[in-house]
Amino acid sequence: MTEETKNAAPAAADYELFPADYFTPLDLAQIFPGTAPLEIDIGCGDGAFLVAQAERFPERNYLGLEKLAGRVWRGCKKASRLGLTNIRFLRIESSYALQHLLPPASTGMVHLLFPDPWPKSKHRRRRMVTPEFLALVHRLLLPEGRFRIVTDQQNYFEATRRLIAADMFREIDPAPEEIFPITTFEKHFLADGAAIHRLVLRKVG
Repeated sequence: MTEETKNAAPAAADYELFPADYFTPLDLAQIFPGTAPLEIDIGCGDGAFLVAQAERFPERNYLGLEKLAGRVWRGCKKASRLGLTNIRFLRIESSYALQHLLPPASTGMVHLLFPDPWPKSKHRRRRMVTPEFLALVHRLLLPEGRFRIVTDQQNYFEATRRLIAADMFREIDPAPEEIFPITTFEKHFLADGAAIHRLVLRKVG
């Protein structure tokens, strides 16, 4: 990147979205001008995965959802350093965004990477993946859109598979030519020798 490009890069603060109305769906055409396909990362953490994707595929748009301000800010700074123009972050509870802010049939791919597994039985009601959540993701996806779930917890992986409704999603094999960046969490899990479980669902109906 040249010095001139660095000087022209958007400031980190420019990458965070602040909706004027939290009860009206976002106008994605205003946020991402053009017709490039959109991908959404639910619980995007520090943005490492999303920024790597946005840098690799400038012809696509990326939106990260994350409720923790510090993580959003780190993602914004990463995007700013690279001068990316195809990525934004929204600090919000992901389920609320899916239900109220994101228009139906607006994205081609949704990523859910290493959600909190809440392994204790008494805490499992707090897990993000529920039938209601899957219905929100189904609503958000374009026809034939994909939903990727990655976890290091086999129990969570199997429990998620049991929740899949056949009239909403079909499990498919990951595309062999499609290689995704490794998230910050995944680096730690791999270093500890953990097995990584990946589930790819295609929207039907």
